[in-house]
Amino acid sequence: MSANQPKKKIVLAYSGGLDTSCILVWLIEQGYDVIAFTADVGQDDDFEAAKQKALSLGAIKYVCLDLRRDFVDNYIFPAVQADAIYEDRYLLGTALARPCIASGIIRVASEEGASHVSHGATGKGNDQIRFELASYALCPQVEVVSPWRLPEFYERFAGRQALFEYAKAHNIPLPVTPKSPWSMDGNLMHISYESGILEDPKVEAPQDLCTMTKSPAEAPDQAVRISIRFEQGIPVKVKNLTTGEEITGSLELYTYLNKIGGEHGIGRVDIVENRFIGMKSRGVYETPAGTILRQAHIDIEVLTMDRELRRIKQRLALDFGEQVYRGFWFSPECKFLRDCIKRSQERVSGTVQLSLFKGGVHVTARDSEFSLYNQELVSMDVQGNYEPRDAEGFIRINALRLREYHRLQGDLDQS
Repeated sequence: MSANQPKKKIVLAYSGGLDTSCILVWLIEQGYDVIAFTADVGQDDDFEAAKQKALSLGAIKYVCLDLRRDFVDNYIFPAVQADAIYEDRYLLGTALARPCIASGIIRVASEEGASHVSHGATGKGNDQIRFELASYALCPQVEVVSPWRLPEFYERFAGRQALFEYAKAHNIPLPVTPKSPWSMDGNLMHISYESGILEDPKVEAPQDLCTMTKSPAEAPDQAVRISIRFEQGIPVKVKNLTTGEEITGSLELYTYLNKIGGEHGIGRVDIVENRFIGMKSRGVYETPAGTILRQAHIDIEVLTMDRELRRIKQRLALDFGEQVYRGFWFSPECKFLRDCIKRSQERVSGTVQLSLFKGGVHVTARDSEFSLYNQELVSMDVQGNYEPRDAEGFIRINALRLREYHRLQGDLDQS
């Protein structure tokens, strides 16, 4: 950008950490007027300190939006309805937060008249894809500056030590030391840990790594019993059956489940996953409330949903999880799946009782006004409206193709 050109406004997704602080100063060096933006999605950060730091480094403005309830209502709860999961274990905590954050930064860019947005995601990870696909979907004309993909940036900052040296030269306060053993990303739904010593999948994660959950071994020796009420697949009330405490409100009950789940060591996973960009990565995740809600929702869904409908819904949910993971939240196909999944939840209402104990979530009972469970029909003591002899024809019809297949196999084996 030449000295004669007017400065362009750019909104930077800013955490206050080393990377985004260095990026903020670097963008100013490139001739931008930088607006630092933070989305409060439940991370345990000091937003006032981030504001003061950003302004001291030269940002023309700092904006923090409280998106916690939006995150729960419009991103986490649709994932609960879907029983969304990626590669059987990852509950998508980071992937669900990114479109929520992107919607916030695009909103600020529009309000501030900024033509550019920027972020600190690396060129090897998923977040660059998620952030940018969401940004382009919400504002097709926006220009995204991704420093970690620009040779003039990543060649200058080839390693962490170069960032520390740059920070020292520009009086950027250092929130971490060069010996920091891993990176963390947190929000209401989870905390993730990756990089550093965790990059070797043979190395066991340190016992003191997790901050959101107790170790199951150190969790209380007495289980806590809770119930969760669902309305159309959405949790609307949590009751602590041990204390009698009741919690309503989306943000409030989700925060409560995080707290009580964390106390009982719920939701820890250590996995290797396949990034969308093509490489495998190792991560440790803590997702207490998400883990509790997924198990409770599956249980009430099985009780209230027709078998064949649920089979279709499960296939849709698998696609939905992959779309979210890969950054396609705002795509037409993902919107279509969300609409379909929401439609499937019309009668998924009822209450599930659970016991939380030393890392385990155990469903103990369930009840629903839309229950498809017919106790008389299934009872071993009551015949009900069922004729056992009918099963003979049912078995014969289903055995037909098996008989023919193995008859043919027998002929082939003898040839």
